[in-house]
Formats: sequence, C-alpha cells, structure tokens
Amino acid sequence: MEMITSKPIPGILCVLIWMSIITRSQGAVIDAKQNGAKGDGVTDDSQAITSAWQSACSSPTPSKLLIPAGQYAVGPMTFLGPCKAPITVQFDGNLKAPTDLNKLKSQDGWIVFQQVDAMTLSGGVFDGQGKVAWSQNNCAQTGKCSNLPINIRFNKVTNSMVQGISSVDSKLFHMNILQCQNLTLSHITINAPGDSLNTDGIHIGRSSGITISDSDIKTGDDCVSMGDGSQQVTIERVTCGPGHGISVGSLGKYHDEQPVMGVFVRDCTFTNTMNGVRVKTWPASPNGVCQDLHFENLKMDNVGTPILIDQQYCPYGQCQAQAPSKVKISEVSFKGIHGTSSTKVAIKIACSKGIPCQNVELNDINLQYHGPDGNGVSQCVNVLPTMNGQIFPPACTETP
Repeated sequence: MEMITSKPIPGILCVLIWMSIITRSQGAVIDAKQNGAKGDGVTDDSQAITSAWQSACSSPTPSKLLIPAGQYAVGPMTFLGPCKAPITVQFDGNLKAPTDLNKLKSQDGWIVFQQVDAMTLSGGVFDGQGKVAWSQNNCAQTGKCSNLPINIRFNKVTNSMVQGISSVDSKLFHMNILQCQNLTLSHITINAPGDSLNTDGIHIGRSSGITISDSDIKTGDDCVSMGDGSQQVTIERVTCGPGHGISVGSLGKYHDEQPVMGVFVRDCTFTNTMNGVRVKTWPASPNGVCQDLHFENLKMDNVGTPILIDQQYCPYGQCQAQAPSKVKISEVSFKGIHGTSSTKVAIKIACSKGIPCQNVELNDINLQYHGPDGNGVSQCVNVLPTMNGQIFPPACTETP
C-alpha cells in the first residue's frame, strides 16, 4: 500500500512563506556585543543577550538579533515572545552552559524559545558541558530529572525555521519541541558520547507540522523521539548513531495522552545504534491511539533490532508487565529497509494481547545477521502483518 507522499505538508509551505517575507523586509540588526555582551568565555553574558533579544523582539518591523563570533558563558536564558514582527536570530558564536548544577537547579531548559512566531534561528554551537552531570544522572530509574536542564527548548514556537545549529554534550535532552506548530529543523548537528544517559537528540511532544531534515545525530539515547500528541511529523535524510534509533514513544505511561498520527521517517541511515525504528508503549496503559506511521528507504549498519514494535516496554521493571497495553497501533508500514542487524532478532513486532496491532505492512525488507548463532529471525506476536516483495529474514518465523 502506497501511503507515503512526497508532497509538502501545509506546515512547510507556511514556513517557506514566512521566510520569504522575512528575507524581503529585513529591518534593524541588534548586535549583542553592542548591547554589552563580552563573548570572552568568562563573563556571564546572559543579561546582555536577553536585553538584545527584547530590543529585537519589540521592533515593529522584521529584525535580526546577531550574536557575533566569540565564546559566551551564559546561564539559563529565555527568549520570550510574542514578538511584534518576524525575527531572525543568528548565532555566530558558541554558547557554554554552567558546569555547576546548582546554577541550573530546577531549570527544565538552559536555552528556551517560548511563544515565538515567524522566527529564523541559525548558526552557533550550544555546548551543554554535560559530562559532569552524566555521572549523577539516574533520573530514568528514579523518574526525577528536574535538576537536569535540556539544552534547547522550543515551547509554543510556530511558523519558524531552525537551521545550521549544533548541540553538544547536553546534560539531558539536546532539544525538546513542545506545543509547536509548523516548525522546520534542518542541517542540525547533535553530538554526545554513546554512554551519555538520557540525552535524546530531539524530542517532540504535542506538536504538529514538524520537519527534521538533513541532520546528523550522535548521542546516548534516541536520536529522535516522539511523545504523545506528535502529529504530521516528517524525518528525512537524518544520520543516527551512536544512539538508540528513532522512536515513537514511549506511549501509555500517563492518562489523557493525545493521539500520535502521521509520522513519516524516510531516507535515513542508522549506524551502530541500539535499535533502528521502533514504536514502544507501556503495558497496563490507559487507552491511546497511535496510527498512520510510515518508515521507508532506511539503511541499517550493524543495528540491534532494526525494526521493532514493543508494546511491553518496561525499562527498569517499573510497570505491571502482565497487564496489556491499551494503546491501539494501526496503519504502520515498513518499506525498503536494508542492511545488517547486530542481533539475531532483526525484526520484532510484539503487539498488545488486549488490542492487537492492525494493518501492519512489511515490504521489501533485507536485514542480514552474521553472528555465530545462525541466521537472523523475525518475531511476531498479536499481529498478522501484510507482506509484499522480498522479506528477509522471513517474517514472523518465531514467536517470542
């Protein structure tokens, strides 16, 4: 079934229109150094940069905030809108986060863009200096992550574009997209060691019209993760690894989660990742909806379980594993996925016994396993996938 379309979604068109307007009518340029920022890597430049933002944001005509070349030591900063006109933020310098966690205590974000419309953000390195925090990070087990900030948060950002920025060594997630609409991220570079805990590259939640393209993500958790309410999300031409792959979920941990619908992952490459593409939901979950997910033309290089649906996701044993998930997964396609698996189970589709997956398609799959224990296998439970084209390893040859 041909469900993936190459036509642009309306959100991308909105962003392109806004960018055209900004380009034609660029107004005042506010230079952060002319507003007192030193860029010497020692002075706290937070107030100077925030003040420059406020000047640019209050301009009645399109404006640009320029952060020139330099090393900027900054504490938590919030770029708060709404602005009076479209705004461009150009980082030519590097921002460095405090290493002292007490300076970031109870901060959920180091750099926050909030309630901004028609923004172009480009350039710059956002260095979270997270190494000191990783050794203290047990929040996945305790559920308490409030003292670890996300490098960059986008809250209620609309009709905007983020391009050519780098996030390095975040203390927690690199980027978090929450309640955003029509936001495009392109040519993003994310870099942290594979053993840096809970450093998801880009997390999306309760947002629609999100596009991530032409980006390189190396980190210690999911390269991209999509939480509840992620709708009309396109991820294309992304390289992932090290990391845990590209994930939908986990879903079903909380009540009143919003549906996940319209996810397209295509033309991506995964190298030495824990998983490839996966959908994960908690057992014993409230009712939920996850549908219209499409994974196409993906290259896997030494990837553990390149194709995975796991409706018994239960890290650290923090769940009632015997009760079935009530998240309904449907209309899912895996097409044109080739490469090598680092584990014997190259395909695992483990659906809920309470609400089995519906309309799952496997089409043109070739995943080789070269381990000492025989050929790779495909496992299925509570699902009857449709199969088209070559499928290797043969689908559903084992039940876990």
